[in-house]
Amino acid sequence: MIKGLSDRVVLHNGVEMPRFGLGVYKAEEGQEVVNAVKAAINAGYRSIDTAAFYQNETGVGEAVKAVDVPREELFITTKVWNDRQGYESTLSAFNESREKLGLDYIDLYLVHWPVSGKYKDTWRALEKLYKEGYVRAIGVCNFKPHHLKDLLADSEYKPVVNQIELHPRLIQEETRAFCKDHQIKVEAWSPLMRGRIFDHPILTEIAGKYGKTPAQVILRWDLQHDIITIPKSVHEHRIKENADVYDFELTQGEMDRIDSLNNNERTGPDPDEFV
Repeated sequence: MIKGLSDRVVLHNGVEMPRFGLGVYKAEEGQEVVNAVKAAINAGYRSIDTAAFYQNETGVGEAVKAVDVPREELFITTKVWNDRQGYESTLSAFNESREKLGLDYIDLYLVHWPVSGKYKDTWRALEKLYKEGYVRAIGVCNFKPHHLKDLLADSEYKPVVNQIELHPRLIQEETRAFCKDHQIKVEAWSPLMRGRIFDHPILTEIAGKYGKTPAQVILRWDLQHDIITIPKSVHEHRIKENADVYDFELTQGEMDRIDSLNNNERTGPDPDEFV
C-alpha cells in the first residue's frame, strides 16, 4: 500500500528503507547541498542518497546535524567510487566517507559500479563493515544479472539493493526480474531521465488527466512498480513538488502505456562498457 512520504520497504535483512528519497548528484558541496538536504528533510523526506564521487558528503552531514529530526529516523546512503575499489582501499574509503558525513554509522553503503576484477574484493570489505556494525545494510549499483550471479556465487551476504539507471525509456525488466527472484530491492537513479521525456505525449496526457506534472507521473509509476526512487533537485519548490505523488493512482493501462516507452536508452554509461 502506497500511503505517503513516510512509506518504507523492508529489505531482506530486516532493515526498513524509505521508498522515496533525495538524490544529491551534482549538488554543489557547501550551501547548495546543505540547503537542498535541509529542505527535503523539512518537507518530510527521510532518505538522502550521496556518494564519495559526488564530493558533497560533508554538506550532507552538516544538513543532517542541522535539522530537528533524530538521526535514527533518517536513512543515509553513500557509495565507494571506482578508483578506491579493492578490499583495503574500500575500507579506507568508507572511513573517509563516514568522517566527512560525521556519522557513527551509515544506513546503506553501495558499490558504485561493478569494476571488473575488483568488485568481489570490494564486496568482502562491505561484508566486514556490515558485520562490524558500521553499516546497517550493503548493496550495489549498476550491476547487471551476470554481475549479480558472479557476486552471489561466493559471497557471505547478498546485496539488499541494486541501484540502477531506470526510467520510462530504460525499464530494465531483466535486471528487475533477477533482483525480485533474489529479494534484492531495485532503486532507480536518474528516474526522470534528466527531464528529457517530460514532453512525451503519453506522459503529458496522463499528467493532464490527474492535474500533475510528467515528473510526478513518472515518480508515481516508480512507486507502483515497487521501485525505490531518489529524484534529485536543489530547488525547494521542486523537492516538494516531486514528493506530491500520493493523492492519485495510475491505472494498470496507464502503467502499461508508460512501460511501452522503453527503448533501452541510457543517459549514463553501460556498466559493461564503463568499467
